[in-house]
Formats: sequence, C-alpha cells, structure tokens
Amino acid sequence: MSTHLTPLTDPAQNPAGRRLAWLASDADGIPLGSAFLRLFTRPGQDHLAELDLRVHPAERRRGTGGRLLAAAVEAARADGRRSLLTQAEVDSPGDRFLAARGFRAVLTLIYARLPLAEVDLAAVTEVAERAHPGYRFLAWDGIVPDAWADTFAVSRRAMDDMPMGDTDYGTVIWDVDRVRAAARAIADRGELLHTIAAIDTADGSIVGFTELVVPGDGKGDGQHYSTGVLPEHRGQGLGRRMKAEAILRARDRHPDLAGLCTDTAAENRAMLGINDALGYRPTHRSTEYRLDLLDLPTG
Repeated sequence: MSTHLTPLTDPAQNPAGRRLAWLASDADGIPLGSAFLRLFTRPGQDHLAELDLRVHPAERRRGTGGRLLAAAVEAARADGRRSLLTQAEVDSPGDRFLAARGFRAVLTLIYARLPLAEVDLAAVTEVAERAHPGYRFLAWDGIVPDAWADTFAVSRRAMDDMPMGDTDYGTVIWDVDRVRAAARAIADRGELLHTIAAIDTADGSIVGFTELVVPGDGKGDGQHYSTGVLPEHRGQGLGRRMKAEAILRARDRHPDLAGLCTDTAAENRAMLGINDALGYRPTHRSTEYRLDLLDLPTG
C-alpha cells in the first residue's frame, strides 16, 4: 500500500511553543493517521518535543505509524531537541509500538474519575468546611484578579517538585504573563476555568491552589488541572481542602456536569491519597515514554 505524508502547518501559535503536523493518507487520499509534534520554546523547556501519533485501527501494522514517527523524529532533531516525549495507554497497541522503537518508559500516570451523582456529600462537605488556622481560601473564575496575580504566579513553584520520573520535562518558569495566557487559552477554547487558592493570613500570600476546567456548556466531565501547595505549607491538609471545595462548587454551579477527571503520577502518593479519600475511582493507566534524540545514529 502506498502511503503519502502531507506536512501541515498549525496556525495556533502561542508563547509556550509551536506545533508541526503530518497527515498520512493512501493513494486515494483517504486519511490513515496523523502526527502532531509540539516544540516547546520557553526557557527551561526548549530542549523538549512532545508527540501525539495516531493511526486508524484498521491501518495498523502496515508501516504508517513508522513513517509518521520517522518524520516527527527527524523534525525534532533538526530543531535541536534533546528529548521526545509521548504517551500510550498501558497494554495498548501504542504501548507496544513505542517500546519496540527505542522509547523508554519513564513515568506511569493513573487516571481517575469522580461521578458527581455519587459524591459522599457529607464527607466532602466536612473536609471543605474543616478549619485551617492561619489560612483562608479564595475562589475566582477565569483569569486571576489583578490583586492576586503576582502572588499566584509565585505560588506556581509548588509544582516544581511534582514527581515526573525520568521524563526530562525541564522547568516550567511561570510569571504573571504566562499565568494570564494559560487562562486565556482555556477561555478561547470555550471552556471555563475555576481556581481555588489557599492564602497564608500572616502575609496575604497564596501558598496553594487547585484548578478545574469545565466544558463551556457545563455538560460531560470536568478536568482537574494543577493542584499544588508550597513545600513549606504541606502537611496541613490544604490540598484536600481545596479539592473538596472544587467538587462542591462543580456540583452547585454545573448541575448537568457528569463527573470530574484527574491524572496523577503513580509516584505521587500524596495526591493519590487525596483522590482516594474524596471518592475518585481509577479508570486506566498510561505510560509516558521518552526517546533520547541525541543517542540516535545519524545518517
């Protein structure tokens, strides 16, 4: 079978990176698969590329995936990238495809879901209303209010020591512009961003936060984004408290929302414990794979 690759240009550029894409099709122009390569461009991550490769189930094991992968690897190396990351569900065809082509498994992610109709309201409410002396809590929608923008950007370092295995993910450097740009990107997709923050009453600084993204129509499932607490404020139950409030707010504000989804590194025992305690149920696992581009033969 003749397979043709068409390079595509993604018009959606953003300050954090750019994307290259390829469409694989047969001799009649019927699509067989695609590959999207994200090239991170911010300092701290400009050594990294991330791949999303998909082949139609009926067309697998015919060389299409290999050709798409070769095109993406060549482009990443030509752009001076050191590491290529991609992900596949455990025991899936993609899992086996990547392992056979030199990718290393470097991180396991556990996906979980909380059906909102089955929330233990009494237990979650007790967590959300529990007193935390020395702290108060703040919630906002969309872009962080100007009065809190600086301290919120600083609080993002709570994610710096998040377990990432051997992904070579680099360091995400947050400032106010990046915080606002991330919120605008969610709004531009037609989705709703809800944030809850923990504030140290001693100095008025944000010391922890949790983010929840909900479809614009309030239906389907919401997705938890980052949840983090600064190291010096851990052990106080702030993460569980904020996530419990996010659950209650989602139920009250979006009555048609079916559930809340989250993904957590298998090494992150603290966050897995929070999810379990609040009623999230594991749904599946995926593996993060890394290909070391500098180790590949040239020519």
